[in-house]
Amino acid sequence: MMAEEIESSDHQNQNYETKKNPKSITKSKEDKDEELLTFMDSLDSYLSLIHSLSSTLRQGWFDLASARYSMGASRVNSTLLDLKEHPAATYLEVGIDEEPHFTLCKWASTNAEDSGESTDEGSGLKHSSSIRQRHKDRSQPAVAEDSSLPIDGSLDAKVDQVQKERVKSLAVFGTLVSPKLRSAQSSFETSVETLVEIANMRASMLSSFDKVRENMVNVDGVKI
Repeated sequence: MMAEEIESSDHQNQNYETKKNPKSITKSKEDKDEELLTFMDSLDSYLSLIHSLSSTLRQGWFDLASARYSMGASRVNSTLLDLKEHPAATYLEVGIDEEPHFTLCKWASTNAEDSGESTDEGSGLKHSSSIRQRHKDRSQPAVAEDSSLPIDGSLDAKVDQVQKERVKSLAVFGTLVSPKLRSAQSSFETSVETLVEIANMRASMLSSFDKVRENMVNVDGVKI
């Protein structure tokens, strides 16, 4: 009997607070709707990136097979690869704030320790405006800022440095290589960038899902 009276009193207080300040309830509902939309948008972007990765990898393997056919199996095979230890040409930096964030640093020059092209994939993924830019052309990898070049260096110099690193990585297959081999290299490079975007998008999606799950309450106020 006492428990029923306490529960009835709590419901009356809740109804009183709702009538006293109805805007707070409306604002809370708007926030929940916004968080749900953010999660759905993140999920859609995540699936789009997965599809893009699959298409890019498929094209890369097709170009590699075409290059092997045109150049000959003796020039394009795994036995030509130098399996000795080398400084990493591409590495991944992980920053942990509210959620994990991955930064891809690629085409680090073997001649300088601090040289390389650093690209910050997935920055600003929390904003829907940047999320909706997922349909951009991925046929060519983006050229990001190269820390090995002077601050006042021109864009042409940056592109030239990146191209030199790409050519150097293909030198093991000979001086003159098939354009299909270069196309395969570009596809696999884009795939690595897309993988980092997927990792960042997944972190953003899981963060949004946690917020949505916290908002899922039944009429008794018990979390699902």
